[in-house]
Amino acid sequence: MEKIIDENKQGEKLILDQKEGNQRKLFIESYGCQMNFSDSEIVASILSENGFNTTQNLEDADLVLVNTCSIRDKAEQTVRKRLEKYNAVKKINPNMKVGVLGCMAERLKSKFLEEEKIVDLVVGPDAYKDLPNLVAEVDEGRNAVNVILSKEETYGDIAPVRLNSNGVTAFVSITRGCDNMCTFCVVPFTRGRERSRDPQSIIEEINDLWSKGFKEVTLLGQNVDSYLWYGGGLKKDFSKASDLQKATAINFSQLLEMCAKAQPKMRFRFSTSNPQDMTLDVIETMAKHNNICNYIHLPVQSGSNRILQEMNRQHTREEYFEMIDNIKRLIPDCAISQDMISGFPTETEQDHQDTLSLMEYVKYDFGFMFAYSERPGTMAERKMEDDVPEDTKKRRLQEIINLQQQHSLYRTEQHLGKVEEVLIEKSSKKSDAHWSGRNSQNTVVVFPKEHYKVGDFVNVKITDCTTATLIGEAVGYSENN
Repeated sequence: MEKIIDENKQGEKLILDQKEGNQRKLFIESYGCQMNFSDSEIVASILSENGFNTTQNLEDADLVLVNTCSIRDKAEQTVRKRLEKYNAVKKINPNMKVGVLGCMAERLKSKFLEEEKIVDLVVGPDAYKDLPNLVAEVDEGRNAVNVILSKEETYGDIAPVRLNSNGVTAFVSITRGCDNMCTFCVVPFTRGRERSRDPQSIIEEINDLWSKGFKEVTLLGQNVDSYLWYGGGLKKDFSKASDLQKATAINFSQLLEMCAKAQPKMRFRFSTSNPQDMTLDVIETMAKHNNICNYIHLPVQSGSNRILQEMNRQHTREEYFEMIDNIKRLIPDCAISQDMISGFPTETEQDHQDTLSLMEYVKYDFGFMFAYSERPGTMAERKMEDDVPEDTKKRRLQEIINLQQQHSLYRTEQHLGKVEEVLIEKSSKKSDAHWSGRNSQNTVVVFPKEHYKVGDFVNVKITDCTTATLIGEAVGYSENN
């Protein structure tokens, strides 16, 4: 595998893995969660063993794949608009084949072929190992579909091809699927049951990344805190495990410690956590290891106990506060971010005020906020009327966004005057004379380039801020460099 340096549309330098002898070109785009981006790297790896190298140019592609998200209707509409763009290119290059991957493929299955005539193959998240066979079918002039969900962790034995990589940060998936069955969410239907990956394969991937110069890894899963390895099977089958399996089982806090110890100079993050599954030992492990970043994405969705129950969230407002208190007690400078939904079915003005008061208690560093979007096949779609008017949803959403912006500025201001370790990832979007990186709290920091380079750990004194960005000056390399 050789390394090719390329540039994306923003002019950022990207490192592309290219296998010598491969004659066909793969163009792959990803939308939605970080897991989709990680899966796309697995897809590129599988296809690199079957004659495809990746390309940044759509017009050059023999095969175009779009990895899709179904979490909201807007995400699906974005994909359909991209398919229109592919169609325009396909008219110029009729030999180009187009495939849809991921959650939208799993949800719509063969119906996709009827709705979007440009599409040649449809592949669900657990069927990527079958891609060489499916591409062969398409090459022979037939449409191809594989959307069978698996009960096994399917990709632990595949070394991902790092797509659009800066050579510094990388994703490593540790679990797949979700068992929580929140009433608004399609993930259990599009990604299947929870299953965990062999910890040894995770450590081997991390060690390999370190040997290639990567400095930071994000451990990924729909719900990382549910990670449980006992030698095989779904988490729900753990009750049937042998005494030896139970005695030697590894949970998420233990995996996190294994990673931190395996590469003590590498930084680690993880995403996403579910409040009902996050345990105190995870927070204690974070507090114990300096190379585990002080940042937790902890989606709450609503501040109302009644709405949380309607969402089938297995925690209360009070239990969430207890978790926040524990985080702040053990890791005082830990950053916390949120997911929030406005206008869930039956949400009253009081429910909305409960959400705002929860936000006031936590004062999140940042968040991802959306108006409720009814998703086909979910319990909410089947059993609940989408009864909150759109203008009310939008007004409540704007109030949530406005409050979050106040809190984001409050949180970034807490960094002023401090010296913080920053991992340089790329040039700043706004100034080629400045570097951009992140501190432990996952906040973007920009500072003058001087003699530093991408991949350096640098101590930066914070002198100014916006709601989302810290601005500072480098004062020297950090001890991790």
